Amino acid sequence: MATDAPTGPIVPTKRVVSKAHLEAWLKSGTHDEVVAFVEQLNEAAVGVKLTDEVPTSQAVEAVLAVLEEVEGIYNATPPVDNGNSRFGNPAFRDYYDKVASRAAELHSRIPGLDSAYTTELSVYFCESWGNRTRIDYGSGMELNFLCWLLCLQKLGVLKKEDNTAVVIKVFWKYMRIARLLQAGYWLEPAGSHGAQGLDDYHFAVFIFGSAQLRTHKYLRPKAIHDDEILEEFSKDYMYLSYIRYINSIKTASLRWHSPMLDDISGVKTWEKVNSGMLKMYRAEVLAKLPVVQHFLFGSLLPWPPTPELETHREEPDVHVDSTGLLHVRGEGFGDCCNIPIPSAIAASQMAQNGGKGGAGGLGSNPAVRRIPFD
Repeated sequence: MATDAPTGPIVPTKRVVSKAHLEAWLKSGTHDEVVAFVEQLNEAAVGVKLTDEVPTSQAVEAVLAVLEEVEGIYNATPPVDNGNSRFGNPAFRDYYDKVASRAAELHSRIPGLDSAYTTELSVYFCESWGNRTRIDYGSGMELNFLCWLLCLQKLGVLKKEDNTAVVIKVFWKYMRIARLLQAGYWLEPAGSHGAQGLDDYHFAVFIFGSAQLRTHKYLRPKAIHDDEILEEFSKDYMYLSYIRYINSIKTASLRWHSPMLDDISGVKTWEKVNSGMLKMYRAEVLAKLPVVQHFLFGSLLPWPPTPELETHREEPDVHVDSTGLLHVRGEGFGDCCNIPIPSAIAASQMAQNGGKGGAGGLGSNPAVRRIPFD
């Protein structure tokens, strides 16, 4: 990982607006840092269960305390009656504004953090929970959280020896809060099954989850089809926990509602699943313009000097709509980008309520009656 010293705080902004910018990103040191960080976290999770005793530093405990506060803000901001709408609940915007208003104070609780970088870090932190305008969530928001953690490491707050705790405790806590937001506010998927086609909302959980299982003596990838195994081991492994969660809100078989995850279950070993997930993340998330257009560049994760690209001209196969979102011909994004997609959680909750809308908060362990995937 590169160790260039920060040049001073900068409010992160979007810079990727064309395929030429995408190519510059893929060749940049920032891209390499993100990849290296994900790989570091991946290796730190190998063979570690969620229920294992993992040493935590003062910094990790402080970050966990910040996430507890974020969860508390959610609990204090219930969804509103949204009529019969199956789309995002407007109370999410109130939640987002509350998190943003408290971001500086929350960062002040993290020991060793240079306060000069609070504003820069707060942008990544706030965008980790979803998009305020569209009330949606996708792999780009998950990436923002990873970038927030990477920035904390670059500033020396988190150390490499914290990596196991960062995955097992911090990232998993983030996942549980993200799930609360998705369920309570009916956040729309940011694209149909996400740009990468793996899951409606997440990707990194499958990377770190498969790393946990890489050295397991008995469990194989096909075990995700065994309900008894999912029930027994979901408390220990995030991959199995998330598969069980997906099954709780969608019916039919995994083959129908998550065909790529079903295909991956046919791989012989978790080691191959894990290496494949890392390759897929680089190719289908970090190298896809519909995702990277939202990547934020500041002083800690800088945009490479590209004076030849400062004057952007729209390319024939890239269209920028009135909201500023990019649509790329041939990447399957034009059919869904910026078109509201109701979440399966919303569909499930409405079915449970007899077709009526409502607040529909699901809590930390949502017991939703399953309906056919739509």
